[in-house]
Amino acid sequence: MTGMTANPFPGRFVRWWKFNFVGAIGIAVQFVALLVMKSVFHLNYLAATALAVEIAVLHNFIWHERFTWADRSPRKSMFTRLVRFHLGNGAVSILGNLALMKVLVGLGHVHYLVANAIAIALCSFANFLVSDEWVFG
Repeated sequence: MTGMTANPFPGRFVRWWKFNFVGAIGIAVQFVALLVMKSVFHLNYLAATALAVEIAVLHNFIWHERFTWADRSPRKSMFTRLVRFHLGNGAVSILGNLALMKVLVGLGHVHYLVANAIAIALCSFANFLVSDEWVFG
């Protein structure tokens, strides 16, 4: 079967599950950080969300480097990948989370932890594509 390319679906499917595994841990990190920022430090929910997302983004980058995309030979430096991860995933996560939190909490009066879960779920797929194609591609 020369001339035919292998189906990328099985590899991408496994990587999607690894991505979600890391993301699930990142969600826990983000929830704890948000709870601490809001309940202990009494920050505004938007400031607390931004800080919690940043902590989760850094956590997730480290695990994606070492686990999700560990099989890829880096063509770029770790610093370049970190910058791209922040520009891609960080931007999607922070802007997406802040916008959705503003709508859900600020306008819809949804509890901030429930709103945070909804925002994370909605941003997840875009983050995977950005990571797979641009950050670790």
